[in-house]
Amino acid sequence: MLSSKASCNSHGQDSSYFLGWQLYENNPFHEVENPTGIIQMGLAENQLSFDLVESWLRKNPDVMELKKGGESVFRELALFQDYHGLPTFKNELVEYMAKIRGNKVKFDPNNLVLAAGATSANETLIFCLADPGEAILLPTPYYPGFDRDLKWRTGVEIVPVHCWSSNGFRITMFALEEAYERAQKLNLKVKGVLITNPSNPLGTTMTKEELDHLITFAVAKNIHVISDEVFSGTVFDSPGFISILEAAMDRNLENTDVWSRIHIVYSLSKDLGLPGFRVGMIYSNNKTVVGASTKMSSFGLVSSQTQYLLTNVLASKRFTSKYMKENQKRLKKRKEMLVSGLKKSGIECLKSNAGLFCWVDMRHLLSSNTLEAETKLWNQMVCDVGLNISPGSSFHCSEPGWFRVCFANMSRGTLQVAMRRIKDFVERSNFMGRIKMNYQQNMSSLSRKLLSNWVRKLSSPDPNEHER
Repeated sequence: MLSSKASCNSHGQDSSYFLGWQLYENNPFHEVENPTGIIQMGLAENQLSFDLVESWLRKNPDVMELKKGGESVFRELALFQDYHGLPTFKNELVEYMAKIRGNKVKFDPNNLVLAAGATSANETLIFCLADPGEAILLPTPYYPGFDRDLKWRTGVEIVPVHCWSSNGFRITMFALEEAYERAQKLNLKVKGVLITNPSNPLGTTMTKEELDHLITFAVAKNIHVISDEVFSGTVFDSPGFISILEAAMDRNLENTDVWSRIHIVYSLSKDLGLPGFRVGMIYSNNKTVVGASTKMSSFGLVSSQTQYLLTNVLASKRFTSKYMKENQKRLKKRKEMLVSGLKKSGIECLKSNAGLFCWVDMRHLLSSNTLEAETKLWNQMVCDVGLNISPGSSFHCSEPGWFRVCFANMSRGTLQVAMRRIKDFVERSNFMGRIKMNYQQNMSSLSRKLLSNWVRKLSSPDPNEHER
């Protein structure tokens, strides 16, 4: 009686990434009310600098009260607004985006389309670039939500570009070509390649060489490049962030066809820590894409009240400068706290310089180099240790044993509790491992001793042999 879309199971909600959230919600940690509960380390949310935004709002009460010069603008904002968005908001957004990129890239507000978060922006862009049954290439490991955002309603297929730990999961031309050939063998027409820069889940910025590979590949295959840059304002260490547009400008591609095939997705969810405000955007130099996505945006608009409030926040250049600097400082300090705590437990992380998480190497804690062993370890971490961390398999990682661990969505004290839990778990695992090893060694030694005695008994002469 229902549609195939309502009945299908292709949303991706059954991924361990989302299942971990459900387990957390059933038993959430609270330092007083539920100290043995599950700590949420699977949510890439930035709460470290929330106080800075709250402080600005307290100092500017007119904005919260929807006033301008002391006069209410409630009626103006409450009445109908078209889906192009407030021009003042779009002007402030492009300035903020340029500021994050060191003003090396300039953005035209006429090429920006508002959407209800990056989820909506990514899906809208895929609707514009590909038809059902066509394909988008996506380097692994990649954000689990893309299985929902890019595929579920669009009918577009994802073809993984397999990247490996041997080179820090960097994108190579070989990996791109291999994925493209695999898509062709599956009779899938490739329409583009989508990247996250900085990477979710790696927490790394893409190198100039990787971006050049992508652009060269897009030119050769005549396809689109989508750069999801929602974490661009979280870069807290060198090397700095290079936008796909900056890389294209360095190659003087502004007046070429490929310029219209490069698109950026951005939001204020990660950098400003405002995911509940649902502010995302598409930036494209392709007029047809801008026109089509603007029409589609009517299905997921950003409220006028939200646009008005954030226009004023972003217009305060002194605040945004202070916020960006302080936010990056806090992220770096908290990331170092996580890395140091894990290292004390004998756990290493991929070297990173951005994001709200670390890509953690737990391969040595696996009972075997298999997906099943990773799933078993994940179950132990969530159910026994009480930490919701996300397994690499949910990010389509090609190697078992990697986990994404978030650090910016909790207090310093909660992170300390999480580190103690991991330390205790590793020590217990090592202790049980030593017991098992000693048991196996003792049993082996006993077996050898019994066998030796048995052989010696068989080979020795029977003292009663002559009497028989």
